[in-house]
Amino acid sequence: MTTTVDFDTIKQQQRIGWQTGNYARVGNTLQIMAEQLVEAADVHAGEAVLDVACGQGNGALAAALRFADATGVDYAANLLEQARQRATVQHLDVNFVEGDAEELPFPAESFDLALSIVGVMFAPNHKRTADELVRVVKPGGRIALASWTPDGMVGHLFKIVGGYAPPAAGLSPGVLWGTADHLSTLFGPRVTWTATNVRQYVFRFKTPQHYAEYLCQYYGPTARLSAGLDEARRTQFKQDLADLISRFNRATDGTVAAPADYLEAVGTRH
Repeated sequence: MTTTVDFDTIKQQQRIGWQTGNYARVGNTLQIMAEQLVEAADVHAGEAVLDVACGQGNGALAAALRFADATGVDYAANLLEQARQRATVQHLDVNFVEGDAEELPFPAESFDLALSIVGVMFAPNHKRTADELVRVVKPGGRIALASWTPDGMVGHLFKIVGGYAPPAAGLSPGVLWGTADHLSTLFGPRVTWTATNVRQYVFRFKTPQHYAEYLCQYYGPTARLSAGLDEARRTQFKQDLADLISRFNRATDGTVAAPADYLEAVGTRH
């Protein structure tokens, strides 16, 4: 029996989640991933670059620093406002637009490069999102993605979250975007992946407990989940988060330096 997934309702709930807490406090720490991705994608000055599910603008800002014609799109208005503030402070000319990764508000073949840093992987309809990335990129242009892997630390984080708030039946896990096989299935012959490399982002916090408290205060999905738990389950949830990062922690001075795997993929659109 085929399960019908209500993608619109899921997206409405996701949007509320991303607007909870203050995701920019988390997302800003991931800027290095954007810098590395735009280098891997070989962004040139003057190219039209789209950062999809841009959040507070990491990818678009990184492209603009290389004098690309950068645009960011996201459905969370509060994050877009923070992206605009960051662009103003950095004296960068970036266009930030409110829109859905599954229905991008741009004409076909508008961009030389579409990229996303742990963004499109959260769109519930994977196929439709992939179709939109292909649609807005010019033939011969590129698609570049950085996505958490299923077996890395963040993949395990999502498993913990799923234990407290199970995902909708039939919904494909976002971490599948962090596998070359899934990208091949989604994009087929429309994209030739010229580079698929597993890289590591290192989460750095004062202590494991600091990490747990930070996620429950600022990271939208976990902040919303934590707020909805009773006191005992909230305490256990935070302990589960602290235990998780402790397992991956390589620091020996009491602080946290925990590597998390992500797939950096760059491909050419046919």
